[in-house]
Amino acid sequence: MAARRCDSALVTGANRGIGLELVRQLAEAPRPPSLIFAGCRDPAGPRAKDLKDLAEKHSNLVTIIRLDTSDPESIRQAAGEAGSRLAGRGLDLLINNAGVNTPGQLRDTGMKDMVDVFVTNTVGPLLVTKDFLPYLQRAASQPGSGVGVAGTTPLVINVSTLLSSMEKCPETFSMAPMYSYRASKAALNMLTRCLAEEFKKDGIVVTAIHPGWVKTDMGGPKAPVAVVDSAKGMLRVISTLTDKHSGMLLDWEGSSIPW
Repeated sequence: MAARRCDSALVTGANRGIGLELVRQLAEAPRPPSLIFAGCRDPAGPRAKDLKDLAEKHSNLVTIIRLDTSDPESIRQAAGEAGSRLAGRGLDLLINNAGVNTPGQLRDTGMKDMVDVFVTNTVGPLLVTKDFLPYLQRAASQPGSGVGVAGTTPLVINVSTLLSSMEKCPETFSMAPMYSYRASKAALNMLTRCLAEEFKKDGIVVTAIHPGWVKTDMGGPKAPVAVVDSAKGMLRVISTLTDKHSGMLLDWEGSSIPW
């Protein structure tokens, strides 16, 4: 993150996988944000142990907040808590990372599967961005900020996937049908485009990033990309984003992916 000034960040889905590694690398950067919010559905649960250990190690930087992206009230409460801790400062970086998947083939896909995945993967990022928008706007209005100036523009990053690309679908479908996951992330791409248009007036950049096929609980053991490398690449790309990247879908190495 050396190329971008980032004093505050929020990562959703931070208890494991890519989210946990993003928080770790932000906290261990040479010039880390002074306040890193790690959003987690159940901070007291056993699946949050690694995040709690990380927050304890970097207690001056990392704050765990309860944030269930499928629960509007949880999102509102998290925004209120973050606002109190920001104490008049803005939010420079929002990474909508929380995501879920279910068995993907047509025979295994029902209404509940579709709805549950859409709620977390598409509706959740919309509601999180909406409720944290005042803090992003505050960051955009602070001295030294400006659209198109690397290192100053507030960012919303939606973690998407190559599997969301309609153009690439003929190449990727057979290896990963994943109806609900693909459709929810394609909808997230449209959300990214819409928010990019909406936020032009505010000086906020919104970009979708494909983290690669990553060796996590969701990606599985056969995935070729290590989570450390994915997070490092994503943060490198994030550090270079300006207004010209708003509304785009990029991969973790900075290449553009067609819709």
